[in-house]
Amino acid sequence: MIAVVDYGAGNVASVVRALRHLGGDAQLVSDPSELLAAERIVFPGQGHFGQAMRQLEATGLGRALRQGIDSGRPFLGICLGLQLLYQGSDEAPGVPGLGLLPGHCQRFAPGLPVPHVGWQQVRAPFRSKRTGLENYDDFYYFVHSYYAPADGVAVTAVADYGLRFAAAVRRDQLCAVQFHPEKSGRAGLDYLAAWLQIR
Repeated sequence: MIAVVDYGAGNVASVVRALRHLGGDAQLVSDPSELLAAERIVFPGQGHFGQAMRQLEATGLGRALRQGIDSGRPFLGICLGLQLLYQGSDEAPGVPGLGLLPGHCQRFAPGLPVPHVGWQQVRAPFRSKRTGLENYDDFYYFVHSYYAPADGVAVTAVADYGLRFAAAVRRDQLCAVQFHPEKSGRAGLDYLAAWLQIR
């Protein structure tokens, strides 16, 4: 079973539909014990960093997420689900993130329209002839006002919007993307299909 974490934010239904379209047994999960019983975990995100973290800690889902990831289960964070992996964000000063990746998420500079909405090319820096999860050289759909640093640990792909930022990260079975694969057409479905192959 693929646990799609339901913590009261939007965008979860479209992620479930995309995974089911690819043959995955995706189920919405809001109970920590159900999350820990899953073979795979997806954390889709739309919303506010601080509100999301407070909800995760209040429900026990935060601890369950850390345990599930530490156990080596394949994990996919989407949009806010990527940002929450870091230690914190300008969106919620003083509110710690999950702390699974070092670094801090920042707001796009003044003068740039935010949120950054639309199709953007994603590239894997210093890599060529990559396949599967690293075959990013395509356009994906973004909606976000904050970003993780492009030079951070585990960054596997970048995009540009006034500056270069992390579009995807990976550390063993932990994967996360700033774009929305469920809204990115064939390229997004190809990414999800590759993620479903991680063992």
